[in-house]
Amino acid sequence: MNMTHPRILISTLILAAAVTAGPRPADAAERMVTVTGEASVSVAPDTAVIRIGVTTLGKNAREASETNAKQMTAVLAAIEGSGIPDRDVQTSLLSVQPKYDPNKGGTARLTGFQVTNRVTVKIRDVDALPAILDRAIGAGANEMSGIEFVVSEQSKMLDQARSEAIADARRKAELYAQAAGAKIGAVVSISEEGGSPTPRPVRQAMRASAVPVAPGEQELRAMVTVSYLLE
Repeated sequence: MNMTHPRILISTLILAAAVTAGPRPADAAERMVTVTGEASVSVAPDTAVIRIGVTTLGKNAREASETNAKQMTAVLAAIEGSGIPDRDVQTSLLSVQPKYDPNKGGTARLTGFQVTNRVTVKIRDVDALPAILDRAIGAGANEMSGIEFVVSEQSKMLDQARSEAIADARRKAELYAQAAGAKIGAVVSISEEGGSPTPRPVRQAMRASAVPVAPGEQELRAMVTVSYLLE
C-alpha cells in the first residue's frame, strides 16, 4: 500500500502557498506621511474673576469679627448693587488669627486679633469690572488677591483653531507628498497635543475713576499630528 508521508505533504503545501502569494507588499508604515498642524485664535476675555475682601484688627476676636462683619456687609451690598447675582459670589477665605508683639523679648505678648473675610466674584461683563472695583473699595474692601481674566466659551473658540490646525496639517502633507512624487490618501491617525491659553500684549486699558484694568487678549492654540497614507 502506497501512502504519502504527512511531512512531505505539509512541505508541499507551504511551498505552493509561498509561490501563490508572490512578493510581500511594503509595510503600510513605509507608505505614510506624518505631519503636525498648528493654528491659533486670539480672543478678548469676556469674564473676570476677582478675590476681594476685608481685613480688620481688634483688641479681641469679638471686636475684630464685629468690625469685619459690618465692613464686609457693606462691601457685599456694593457688589450686589452693581448687578452681580448671588450665584457669582462665593466666600473663599474666612480666618481669625491672633497677633503678637514681635518686639518683646521672651514670651510673646498677645496684642489683638486679625480677621480676614474674602469672597470670589465672577463678573460676566468685563467692561463693568472697574466700576465694581471702585464701589467695593469705596464700601470698605481693603485687600484683593488678584484678578483673573477668562474666556467663557473657550471650547468653541478652540474648535475653530482645531479645524484650522487640521487644514494646516493637510497642506503640509500635500506639499511633502508632491515633492516625493506621490499623493496623500486616507487619514490613518489623528492626535492632539495639549495646550493652554497664552496671554497677549495689552491693547488698551479700561479706566473707571482710580482703578485701571487691562484685560488684554488670550491666544488659544491647537496642535494636531496627522498621519496619511501615500498613494
